[in-house]
Formats: sequence, structure tokens, C-alpha cells
Amino acid sequence: MVGRIAVLILSASACVNAADNWVAVWAASPHGPYPSGNAVAQPELKDILPPSGANDQTFRLIVKPDLWGKRMRLRFTNVFGTQPVTLDGVYAGVHAGAGSVLAHTNRAVSFDRGKSSVTVAPGKFVYSDPVAMAATEPAAKLAISFHVTGASGPLTWHAKAMQTSYLTAPNGGSHGAEESSDAFPFTTTSWYLLDDVEVDAPHGTNVIVAFGDSITDGTNSTLNGDDRWPDFLSQRLHAALGNRAIVVNEGIGGNKILGVGGGPSALDRLDRDVLGIPGIRTVIWLEGINDLGAGSSAEEIIEGLRKGVARLHERHIKVIGATITSALNSTPTQGTPAVDAKRKAINAFIRNGGVFDGVADFDAATIDAKTGALRPEFQPSSSIGGPGDRLHPNRAGYQAMAKSIDLKVLQ
Repeated sequence: MVGRIAVLILSASACVNAADNWVAVWAASPHGPYPSGNAVAQPELKDILPPSGANDQTFRLIVKPDLWGKRMRLRFTNVFGTQPVTLDGVYAGVHAGAGSVLAHTNRAVSFDRGKSSVTVAPGKFVYSDPVAMAATEPAAKLAISFHVTGASGPLTWHAKAMQTSYLTAPNGGSHGAEESSDAFPFTTTSWYLLDDVEVDAPHGTNVIVAFGDSITDGTNSTLNGDDRWPDFLSQRLHAALGNRAIVVNEGIGGNKILGVGGGPSALDRLDRDVLGIPGIRTVIWLEGINDLGAGSSAEEIIEGLRKGVARLHERHIKVIGATITSALNSTPTQGTPAVDAKRKAINAFIRNGGVFDGVADFDAATIDAKTGALRPEFQPSSSIGGPGDRLHPNRAGYQAMAKSIDLKVLQ
């Protein structure tokens, strides 16, 4: 429990040196400027965070690192911004619940060897200085707070966080140093500007990137439940291998292999969201149903997968192909028998084409053999209730997907 966590986080402005081994322990793919995208259970924010962006406002983002280490650093991105964004009052602490930080853990984060503020140019990203830290509870979440000085313009964001974070009112000032949640009355289920948390980890740590669309991003999983299929896979890996393997999630709702939709295509964002992740050794790639819904042929999607795998293999990265789960009888664009036939052809290639280094057979783990659709128990939505959409698995479905992966192919 959070109350029993023994944690110390101390500011550190020591420069990065050659002995460092920075690996990503949490990530969220930026896909566009707020408010474009597919948030889940998002409050109405037009008066709190208008489409024009933040203004003299503090964010307190809650994220769950897959590994704690002795030192941490943060990465902020303005890749979809149109003007410089200046941040100050940046703090990292242990999340205590709601919008509060565990007492005595909240410490200032600096930039460029000790500066308290940083300006991120449009299209660019910046790293913080390292922050020395020690934690005894690996399940703890981080509360990362930062103040946007003045008007931000369009905010780079990740819509589908499936995690509640907190923010002040516009013109609310800088409140990142505060442990209480009093200054953070408003909530969001998205992440803004922050896209990467890293720790200085032992050499040989294997970072596994879950790469894909909304089914990887976690649609229909439980809000704040950390039960997307990459989360369940992480639990299995830590139980089997300790901290030698960690999982980060680079899914984007609506994403495609070939075309724009839910952010840049998978092939276009491969350098940023996969090859740009420090410590990566393995990718599990689940994607294609949105391409099928947009009218792409099975042959076009297969060729896109070939190109992506070839680029990853050039960097000596192992690629596990995940079969596409059934969308039969779901949406008018993705749920037709014709689309299902193409899906089966792509899955046959993933299983037997000899391109991938292993297979995660998510289709076999979730399909109802009688109907060809998702199994009935995997359909009701775990996010907002109701019957579900017949496209995205629920919590139980994501758990079944993670259990179907042979951990030997990830070692």
C-alpha cells in the first residue's frame, strides 16, 4: 500500500555519463494536438482546458513506471505544438491517492544542469536532469507535476491514458511543489506533454515495447486499473524474471500501419516511438484492424508489416507478431465478413510467413469458435460499463491475451 512505501526522491543535476544505462520504464505515444483523439471517460474540459491549450496552469500527471531505479529522468515533448512551451515548477513524487503526493517525496526536477525551467520548441523534446531516487514498492505510481507558464498554444497529448490525472484552473499558477490536492480540483483521463520516463537500470535490462492501436492502448479496460494486455504481460514477466524485463506501451487509439489516423501511421512513427525508446530489445506488434476498416487490402497490410519488421531487424530488435483479434459484427467498417476474411489472411501470414521472430496468437486466445466473433465474456466494457463494442476486449479479454504469450520468446 502507498502509505507503507518507504521512498526518498532527491534532486540531482549530475550530467549523464557514458556509464549510464537509461531505459524507458513508462511511455505514452503523442499522436496529435489536444483535443484531437480518442479519450475514454474524459470529463468536459472546454472551460478548464480549452482547445487553444493551457494558460498559467499546473498539471499533475499520474503514471506507473514498470521499474523503479536509483535515478530517473523525464522527457517532455512539443512535437505537435506550434509555439514554444515553457515549463517550470516541475516536481516528481510518489502518488498517494487522488491528486495528492505522498508526504516528503515531492522533489524539484531541473533541466540543463540545474535550471528550474525549460522551454520546449515546436516539434522538439527535452530531457530533465537526472533525479536520484530510491523506492521499496515497485507498484507505486509517480505524480509528475509541472506548470505551463503563460499560454501554451496547441498541446501535444496522449488522449487515452485510462488513468485519472489532475489539473488546476486556467490562470491557477504554479502548484507542483504542493503535496495536497487542494489546488487540483479538475480531472482528466489523458496525458499532456510528458511522453517518456526513464531510469538508470542495470545493463542487460530488456525493454519490450507493445506497439499498436487502441487494443494495445487499452480501450475497454478499467480506468485506473492498469489492466491493458501490456500491463498483464508486465505482471507475468516480473513474476518470472524479476526486473530483467519491462514493458512500455506505445499504443494509440485509431492508429494504422499505413495511413494517418489516430496519429501518424505506425511506419511513420516507428523511429520516434520504437527505435527512439532507450533499452528496447523486443517489440510486440498488434495492428491492422483500422487499416482494414479504412479499405486497405490484406496484401497492402502484409507489405507494411514486412517493411516495419525489416527496419526493426536492421537494429537487431526482436519482433513478435500479434494476430489481429476478431471485430466481426462490430462496426460497419470493421465488422463485416469481408473484412474478417482479410483479417484471417493477415493472421495466416503472421503465424506462418517466416517474417516474425515469434507469434502472440491473440486471435486464438479471444475468438469464439462458434460465431467467429470475440468470446461473449470478453465483450462487456470494463471502462464505462455496458455491452461493449464487439471490437475491443474487456479486462478479462486483455488478461487472456497476455496469458497466451509464451514468455520464452521474450527472454
